[in-house]
Amino acid sequence: CIDGKPVKKQEKKILLLFHKPKGIVCSTKQQRNEMTVTEYLDYPVRVYPIGRLDKDSEGLLLVTNNGDIINQIMRAGNYHEKEYLVTVDKPVTEEFVEQMSRGGIPVLDARTRPCKVEKIGKYRFRIILTQGLNRQIRRMCEYCGCRVKKLVRVRVMNIELGNLPKGQYRDVTEAEMQELYRQLRAGNKKAGKSRRGTWRKNARE
Repeated sequence: CIDGKPVKKQEKKILLLFHKPKGIVCSTKQQRNEMTVTEYLDYPVRVYPIGRLDKDSEGLLLVTNNGDIINQIMRAGNYHEKEYLVTVDKPVTEEFVEQMSRGGIPVLDARTRPCKVEKIGKYRFRIILTQGLNRQIRRMCEYCGCRVKKLVRVRVMNIELGNLPKGQYRDVTEAEMQELYRQLRAGNKKAGKSRRGTWRKNARE
């Protein structure tokens, strides 16, 4: 107690790495009898997914009860990297790689940023994004004339999926957490400088 008033116990901050299987939805509310991430995990503490990984995709999904880290990771202006391995229904050509990587592809009401794309097989490629538009990779591929058959997210910033089995989860390690926070701080500083530069430009105009 402090001054006779009980101090509430602070809830332990949880950050999990979950290998989301195909068919599980990231919404916290069940729709059309779909299985949500929170229902699938059945974790003893209420946790929420950071961002989205659509129902037909699989791979790394961070899950937490820490609202602050959700907000920091979700800020697209900080250009946090997310890496995916993608299988498509047509051969991956040099032209396809160039078109996907240069940016400017219309996705809903936005345009894609330039990104890193690498061919890793006849029908497979690796892509690293710094934005998270709705079904972005699938829409990019459709624009470039092919269809996604399999999409797996393997990295978010410094957190890697590794060999974690599908449907399993683990705690993010202390070393991973420290590096994650370092990158978040660096991203916040970079975004702040970018915004200040925009304000100065607008002021001059």
